[in-house]
This record gives sequence, C-alpha cells and structure tokens, in this order.
Amino acid sequence: MTMRRFLAVFSAALILGAAVGSVPAGASGASPPSCPRGLLFCEDFERLPPGGPSTLNWGVDTRHGTLTVERARRGNQVLHIHTVDNGRAFLRVDDFAAPGNRFYGRMRLRVDAFPTAPDWAHFTLVEATGTGSAEVVRPVGGQYAPTVPGTFWGVGADGGPTGDWTNWRESAPVTEDTWQCFEWKMDAADNRVAVWIDGVANPELTASTSDHGGNDVPFVLPTVDTVKIGWQLYQGGTTPGEFDLWIDDIALSSKRLGC
Repeated sequence: MTMRRFLAVFSAALILGAAVGSVPAGASGASPPSCPRGLLFCEDFERLPPGGPSTLNWGVDTRHGTLTVERARRGNQVLHIHTVDNGRAFLRVDDFAAPGNRFYGRMRLRVDAFPTAPDWAHFTLVEATGTGSAEVVRPVGGQYAPTVPGTFWGVGADGGPTGDWTNWRESAPVTEDTWQCFEWKMDAADNRVAVWIDGVANPELTASTSDHGGNDVPFVLPTVDTVKIGWQLYQGGTTPGEFDLWIDDIALSSKRLGC
C-alpha cells in the first residue's frame, strides 16, 4: 500500500470512529417509554411543570396534604406527596373504564417513613371505587401491627358488606426510603385482587369472592370508574407526625406491564 493510500484509509477510519463516538451512550439500547400507547391511563410527570399539579388528565383529592411535581435525584420528575397526621393526598383518575372490569396497575414508589403509632395505624396508597358494589377496594395499603411489632402491606376494603379490613401479612414487611415497583391486578371474573412487589408475586397479598379479610359474605368488586393513587392514614396522633412519599411511572392497563 502506498503512503498516500495508507493516509487516506487512516483518515477515513478516524472520521468513522468520530461519527460512531458521537452517538449518545445507550441510544441503541434505550429503555422503552414509560407511557407507551394503548394504556388505560399513564402518567410519568415528565411533561408537567414543576410545582402544584397542572394537568387536565387527572384530578386531586387532598385534606391536610399536598401534591407537588418535582425533580428527583436521578434527573426525572416525580410526584411528591406530603401529608400531616391523618391527612390524605391523592392523584385521582376519574371516568376510568377497563374492558371486562379487569385491569392491572403499576407505580414506582419511595416512602420516607411508615407509621409506628398509634397502634393499628392503617394507611392506603391505592383505592378503587365504582358502581354495582359499595366496596372501597384498597389493593395497595397496610397497617402497623403492635403485636408483632411491625408495619406490613395488605390488601383491604371498606364501605361494603365485607366491612373495614386490611389483611396485612408478615410476609410483606414495608421498606422505608427505597424505590420499589408495585403492581396490582383487579379482576371481576372472581373478584380477585393480586399484588406484585418488584416483580415478585406475594400469594398472601390477594383477595377474592370467598377469600378475604372481612365479614363472612361474598366480596364483590365494583365496576371501577375511579382510581386514586397517593396516601391516606385514618387515625390521628401519628408517629411520625408528617409523611412524605414519592411516586413515578403510574400506569393502568388491560395487560400486566411489569417493572
């Protein structure tokens, strides 16, 4: 090879290498969008301005609590939920409809601290209501159990024939100050509620027509038209006196999305 041809090939290689190097790292293996098409509802907070909620896609339900869109440490935007004592602060999805009254939910979640007082302090993070049944279904919630002691996740309900119950399980202890992925399923076929944490199903975090934690009557899901996601604690005099949590990548879908 002549010196002139060698220099030409070498220069071309440098140009090609520079072009390849200019591609952003990870561009070819980018993660899928958090809000793909075809979902029943989705919110990743990336298109919202920081501060109080400013969107027509969902409503707000608060009492002694606030919702704030803010930037997280990893650079993405999240929803910061803050409540005082037994306050509440929910993102509210109205006019919801799932084919066959069967749907999956997903959210990423970090809770600063869970209640350690009063005894049996009960909290809810997801609540579903609708027509045809008075049950207020709480697929993601939990309770402080002084008899263990500990704070545990549990499926629950209130307002309907089965009464006020939270079927907390020692197999599902809460984790503070750590990002986790929660998924849940509601299926009217057998009035089933199921929960996954970080992609792993907990068979004890379930409810169905005849297997639940309430009165000895059938558990019947409503035809869900409203889903609330956030935080509510039902007893006063709490420890700590205020609660902070952060939620991201909320999605409701006819199919399980995974984490």
